[in-house]
Amino acid sequence: MLGGLAAKGQTPTPTPTQPQTDNILEDQKIADAVKRGATMEEIAQLRDPIARTPQEALRALKAGNARFFGGQARRPETSAAERRAQILGQTPFAVILACSDSRVPTEIVFDQGLGTLFITRVAGNVVEMGTTGSIEYAVNHLKTHIVIVLGHEGCGAVKAALLPAEERARETPSIQALLNEIVPSVSKIAKIRDEKAKLREAVVANVRQQVFNIKKQPAIQAAIASNKIAVVGAFYEITSGAVDFFETDEDLRIAQADYDSCAWRSHLTSLSDVCET
Repeated sequence: MLGGLAAKGQTPTPTPTQPQTDNILEDQKIADAVKRGATMEEIAQLRDPIARTPQEALRALKAGNARFFGGQARRPETSAAERRAQILGQTPFAVILACSDSRVPTEIVFDQGLGTLFITRVAGNVVEMGTTGSIEYAVNHLKTHIVIVLGHEGCGAVKAALLPAEERARETPSIQALLNEIVPSVSKIAKIRDEKAKLREAVVANVRQQVFNIKKQPAIQAAIASNKIAVVGAFYEITSGAVDFFETDEDLRIAQADYDSCAWRSHLTSLSDVCET
């Protein structure tokens, strides 16, 4: 099991990475190759992989976020030669299922550069046909080692899913369909009076549910069984810039309820509707 869960409400501790001198030497190696007229193929092979295992991938994301919220982001940028070399292919080390919210710029949050993250974004970071296909493509055909479901503070989609059914019914059919992917998980959270705390709990509950949904896919199950990838959850706090990670089975345990029963549907329908048995 992946370790090192950041305590809730606390910023994660920076994780040691390769010495900065290694990065400088690697950059110099690429610069020298460009000067001698190396081909795009040669340049593409000079950059060492950021991660080779799920554990290394998670450490790289934690380290990048620690740099970001600590005000020490490197904002990794590739040279013109490296950008051209990327036309040969992509080798992202992580897949991120993130929300479309403009306040969650994923590469910046994890202090990663071009070609390192494979990102699919949809309001509420929900698992549906399109996002599932994108994730499975990255896992099956690219060199990814981890899948992160990234929820965030103040998520508007989750907040809308908490509204009464009659209010959600005023939205367009497409928005209602999106919210219906979130409603089952947020309808099972405990009653919380503080609105900010309630929304955080709802966002985390949705993250747990979407992680569960990803892990149900046969292709993902096979990749996990072979230790090719890990699937974890995360919560981005906009106010601080810190990301909390949910890694263990207990961290990702969804609310104990009969998910297949019709009980949760009362949150989807009008109060006059009843569940069919």
